[in-house]
Formats: sequence, structure tokens, C-alpha cells
Amino acid sequence: MLKALRKSLAILATLAVTAAAGQADAATLVNGAGATFPYPLYSKWFSEYAKIDPSVRFNYQSIGSGGGIKQITAQTVDFGASDKPLSDAELKAAPGKLLHIPTVMGAVVVTYNIPGVPNGLKLKSEDVADIYLGKITKWNDPRITDDNPGLKLPNAPIIVVHRSDGSGTTSIFTDFLTAVSPEWAKRVGKGTSVKWPIGLGGKGNEGVAGQVKTTKNSIGYVELAYAFENKLPTSTLKNKSGNWVKPSIQSTSAAAAGAARNMPADYRISLVNQPGKNAYPIAGFTYLLVYEKQKDALKGQKLVQFLNWSMNNGQKMAAPLLYAPLPENVKKMVGKTIKTIK
Repeated sequence: MLKALRKSLAILATLAVTAAAGQADAATLVNGAGATFPYPLYSKWFSEYAKIDPSVRFNYQSIGSGGGIKQITAQTVDFGASDKPLSDAELKAAPGKLLHIPTVMGAVVVTYNIPGVPNGLKLKSEDVADIYLGKITKWNDPRITDDNPGLKLPNAPIIVVHRSDGSGTTSIFTDFLTAVSPEWAKRVGKGTSVKWPIGLGGKGNEGVAGQVKTTKNSIGYVELAYAFENKLPTSTLKNKSGNWVKPSIQSTSAAAAGAARNMPADYRISLVNQPGKNAYPIAGFTYLLVYEKQKDALKGQKLVQFLNWSMNNGQKMAAPLLYAPLPENVKKMVGKTIKTIK
């Protein structure tokens, strides 16, 4: 159902752009590129916004966070998009001051394919890290079976699946593994791409999901919305506060609750492994990357108007597509940041 909705939204976005072109040959074209994770929501936003202001067209290329960072740094697009906040070095490499504009929040889920176990798997956060380190190698390992007394877990090797391409999803997932496992932090670390100790690679969320769906006794990670639309099971994880938490819009919002109270001015903050009874441990913001000083005044004006709309009307469209809207105090902060774009 969600998959069909996403396709419809993509078609609507294309139609909206085409309609806008027909209505105004001199329409302002604003180009963007980057993260795949928020693409369904951005498609919805752009199609809806075209009804409000047909004088502007948004063209967004869903090429991954790494690509978005490269293109905005090279100034070949008007805005970039990333699920990973830029490092100090990446910000320094940009030809001007780049702003992070948080748009929504999302969850990365641990999915699996265990014959006879359609749902209900529980995993401690540190056990997820040990599986990806190759230290827990079988599904009937006592560290897993002790937490799942009602499940019949097989005496079978765990087949690990990970992303083969650089991605913001991987950045959030490896940030989580680094936070919960000192050994992972020392041996592997975090980033859009890492040197995986073990496992099979799949390109994009589609590739990882495909590997998991066709490989018995496998485990992988994908975005919440993608797991939902592909009817993949999701693991319940034990969070930092010691509670078992399922991935959802509500538990993603709970992960941001504490962090939002101490939000830095540049919004570069991790939402993984946050304290809180209901906080899901693998969550993150997704950002638009915008230059504070715009080269094209008209494009800058149109972009600012759209960003203001996204903080209000746009937020209401997040939950139906399985994204968590921004906390109110963060929305107010972002509103002030948008005013600095000239």
C-alpha cells in the first residue's frame, strides 16, 4: 500500500513540475540532490507546494547522502540533502557557509529472515553489534535465545547483510553500533561507508531488503518506511534505559525528546542510543543543506518560502509516510535559522 502511494507521489511530483512548466515558461527552477530516505516525503511536499506557488519548480535527484554533499559542495545544485550531518572538514571544504536544515526524523530498523519466526524477535543493542562483528554467529546463541524464550530459533549460521554503497542509512546504523559497542568503535567506526568485518553487500535499501528476503537466516538494516512497504519484520531492541522498544513514529520522536532540549545551533547532533523509556535507539534527523548566502537572489527567496512552508504545513504530511515530525522547539529554532538565508 505504501509502495503504491510512493509511486503515486513520484508521479504527482513529475506532473506537478510539468504542470508548473506549462503554466509559466519562466518558472524558477530550484535543483536539489541527495538522500534517498526522505524522497517520498519530499516528492509529496514538492507536488503540494506547486499548487501554492506555480511560479517555482523543484527538481530533486534521489542519489544518496554522499552524492548530495558532493553536489552542494561543488555548487552544482541549489540545495543538498543528507541523513548525516557534515563533518567540520566537509563544512570547511564548502565555498561558503552551509546550513543544516532538519526536515523530519526517521528510524533505521533491524530486519531478518528466520524460517518459522515471522515476527517478535528481540535483540539487545550490544548483541546487534556482536552479530555484525561476527562474534555471535548462530541464531540459537544463548545471548539471543535467552531474550526470546517463546521463539524457536534455529541452530543455523546468521547471514549478515549490509549496504555496499555509501549512505546516510549506514551512517545512522554505524553511529548506533559505535555508541553501543566499544569494540565496534575501535575496529570499524562510523560513516556513510565502512570496512565491514563480515557480510553480504546490497546496493541501496532495495538491495539489502532483496538479500534478506531471499536469504534464509539473514539479518540486515533498512529504513522503517522501507521495511513497512516491503512487509519485512522488524526487531524489537533494548534501548539505553533497558526497555524493549519497537520502531515507530512515536518511539522515534521519543528518541529526539532529550536531544531536542540540548539542540546545538547547527543541529549536528546524533539521535542514536538516547536515554528515555520509550526512545528507539536507531534514529536520526535528515537535513537539507543550504548556503546562507545565495548566489541567485530569486532562487534563494523561493527556497526560503518553501522551507518556511515545510516547517508548518509540510510537517503535517510526515506521519502518514512514516516519518516523525520535528519537535516544536526544534521547529522554532529552524524558523530562525531560515531567516538568516539571504
